[in-house]
Amino acid sequence: MSESQRAGLAARFLLDRTPVQPRAALVLGSGWGGLIGELRGAVRVPYAQVPGMKVSTVPGHAGEWVLGQIGSTPVAVMSGRLHYYEGHSLADVVFPMRVLKAMGVETVVLTNAAGAVNTSFQPGDLMLVVDHINLTGANPLFGPNDEALGPRFPDMSRAYDPELLELARQAALEAGVTPRQGVYCWMTGPSFETPAEIRMARVLGADAVGMSTVPEVICARHMGMRVAAASCMTNMAAGVLDQPLSHQEVLDTMARVRPAFTRFLLGLMEKL
Repeated sequence: MSESQRAGLAARFLLDRTPVQPRAALVLGSGWGGLIGELRGAVRVPYAQVPGMKVSTVPGHAGEWVLGQIGSTPVAVMSGRLHYYEGHSLADVVFPMRVLKAMGVETVVLTNAAGAVNTSFQPGDLMLVVDHINLTGANPLFGPNDEALGPRFPDMSRAYDPELLELARQAALEAGVTPRQGVYCWMTGPSFETPAEIRMARVLGADAVGMSTVPEVICARHMGMRVAAASCMTNMAAGVLDQPLSHQEVLDTMARVRPAFTRFLLGLMEKL
């Protein structure tokens, strides 16, 4: 069975469980789940029930699809994502993007928690992603290309849609959040980066570093979907401050900014 056929089966499974025909999608990273309670007519489907889907194992990731309405926008929400470091193949990590496309979604907004590489940033800042750097040596498009999904060599010069970026900026300001803009660097994890790796990322032009998002962006763009991404700076990256890093710090920072960031996401989704 081809990847497009597998995605079609999963998409039909989800659509059969809701009257919602999603127009946009939202991927909620670590600590971003506060928005779920704001959906109207929400239908929840655990990842484990969806044909072909793997299960998320990371704290802060609920591991379920939620389909419903935000304002006038019908949406499909991934409450939690899959990560490469969990041992999933990249094909499995990006499978939900394939499913979203098969459901008819053309616009996807991805969120994540990230470490601040740019020393002018501080924990709790919102960074709208304008570009990314892939330092993993991996790509979800490795292997045979399914021409039904997209071209062998997709263009990534406009991976992050400028019009969506402007809508996100407006939504942030309306939510009382002053947004930063910057470049996100993907490293595999699950260990946090070393101070030397962070210095390297800074020299290369990164403003933030994290363990997700980039493979999903590559996959979505491969299929011609419009993409926006937002990072919460949950901590200063390794070596910026003389203190150890922990996942608990990530969750604690997200808890502090959750109300404002939820307003931001609600406002952005209503604009789509």
